[in-house]
This record gives sequence, C-alpha cells and structure tokens, in this order.
Amino acid sequence: MQGGGAHGAFTWGVLEAVLDDPTVDVRAITATSAGAMNAACFADGYAVAGKEGAKQRLEEFWTRISAKGGLTAKSVGSSWIDKMFSPFAFMQTLTNFASPYDLNPFDYNPLRDVLAETIDFNRVNAGMGPRLYITATNVHTGKARVFTTGEVTLDAVLASACLPSVFKAVEIDGVPHWDGGYVGNPALFPLFYDEAPRDIVIVNLNPFTRKSTPKSAADIQNRLNEITFNASLIAELRAVAFVQRLLEDEWLSPRLEGRYKRLRIHAIRADKSLCHLSVESKFDTSAAFLQDLRQRGYAAGVDWMAQCGRDVGVRSSVDVRGEFLGIEEQQAQAAE
Repeated sequence: MQGGGAHGAFTWGVLEAVLDDPTVDVRAITATSAGAMNAACFADGYAVAGKEGAKQRLEEFWTRISAKGGLTAKSVGSSWIDKMFSPFAFMQTLTNFASPYDLNPFDYNPLRDVLAETIDFNRVNAGMGPRLYITATNVHTGKARVFTTGEVTLDAVLASACLPSVFKAVEIDGVPHWDGGYVGNPALFPLFYDEAPRDIVIVNLNPFTRKSTPKSAADIQNRLNEITFNASLIAELRAVAFVQRLLEDEWLSPRLEGRYKRLRIHAIRADKSLCHLSVESKFDTSAAFLQDLRQRGYAAGVDWMAQCGRDVGVRSSVDVRGEFLGIEEQQAQAAE
C-alpha cells in the first residue's frame, strides 16, 4: 500500500472492499507512509475481531484524522493568485527557506496523538493479524529500513510517514529516519523472501502515467513527486518482470529455479479516481473529502474483484513484462 497523505483514505475504501469479499484472505501487508497507518490499523483491528475489527479500526482512525482538522482543498481557490497566496503555497515556500528544526522546534505532530489513541501496538506486534512490513528511509545510509511484525512501533509508523520538509527525522535506536516513499513505496522485496503468498496486490495511489505536460509550478512539483515516489516501486517491478521472464522462458538452471518465486502481480490503481486532484488535496483532512475518497476506493476494490478476482491464485492480472521490462529487454522481445 503506497503513501499519499490524505489520499490514503482511498486505500481505506479498497481495504473495506477486500474485507467484504469472502474469497480473499490477506496474509501480509507491505506499506509506506499513509499506507503504513492503514496497515497498522488493519492489523490491530483484525487481532481484536477479525475482518469486522479491521474495518472498525480503520474507520476510527480516519474519523479521528478528520476531527483534528487541517488545510482543505476548499481553502485554495482556482485562480493563480489564490493558489499563490493559499496556506499550502505559503507553507511550501516557507519550507524552502527553513527546516522543521527551525519551524517546529518541539516537533509537534498531530499524527502521533491520533495513532496513539487508535492503535494498540502491543496487539499489532503479537502477530495475530497479517504480517506487516513497514518501510522507512535510513537518513544516514539512504537505504530502506523495514520494520516487521514484532518491531512495528508508533515511532516506526511515524518514521515511515516523516516528510523531511515538515517534520524532524524520527530517531529509532539512535538512527534518524525519513519517509519510506523515497526508497520503497511500498517495498516489495520483503514479500519475495518471507513466507508470503505468491499473489501480490498493489494499491497504487500515485499515477504511473500522465498524458498531459505539467506547466504550472504546482503541477510540475506534483508530477515530480509522483515520479520520485514511484521510482523505487517501478524498479522492483522491473526486477520482478526480468526474473519472471527467466522462469517462464526456462533460462534458469533447475538448481537455481527453486530459489525464485513465480509471482502473480495485481494492482488496484487510483489513476482514474485521483488523477484530477491537486497536490494540495493530499493535505485535505475534511470529513467530506475523506469519505469521498473512501467511496472511490471501495468502488475500485469491488470493480477489481469483479474483473480480476478470478486471476488470484492462477495468473497475474498485470502484464508485468509488458509494462515494466527495461529498454534492453523490450528490444530483445521485439527482435524475437
């Protein structure tokens, strides 16, 4: 489950659709940022009362998020002058000149209170729900730090959602961490090596493709953020595509083949539902907006189950080789 600020409410709806379907069983979740919060809520609620408990905990979390308030999309007008002098634009400009160590010396983070009020992390780490993999970025090394069930703390989830321009780095065991989206949004590799199912369903919040060219400063920054936060996922999917090609074309020796999984990749994409939304909307925590995203996510989840549910356990519903093979592999395929 990807991160995406308030757009994570779309994933909330997707999860409800999945939980309502009796044919799907979630065994593991890898997630980043807002996705990590959804994952922790899911695991905690599931440990208490199964699928209904997971749905209840997710609703409690997003209801508390909206109660905390914040910027809303309605606070930003449509004209260029409204956008220039909006609260969001002001904060974006301010963070270009001052760090959170200057602007937020006491490191106030309303998400800390919401998470602490909603989630029992002892239950999350007891392992009674799906196994979790929460990704943050190690500031010192630039590598992914994946927190698994047993070490998913409040600080681990906050680290996974720590935008360095807004919050101080979250220190865990003396090591500072930033948002996991820079190195894994989400990280897929934990699912390759652990005893996770072969079917992987990606809830993609950031559009891979946009056919229009961004021209305003806000649109350029928004598209740059989407590309940045999709880069690690695309790289992993390209690696998956390459290994799957080796397996399918029987290019691996029998001695090596047993070390690799034949994965089935699926995706519930928010492209059509969210592509028209501005970057400002990722900070919109109004109840109406979050409920709208929830409904869009639920509809997308139901639609995916209707179209691709029969593929689970059988085949990939995403053409991984066609979408994510590198240029060299695509040329090789064309030559064949």
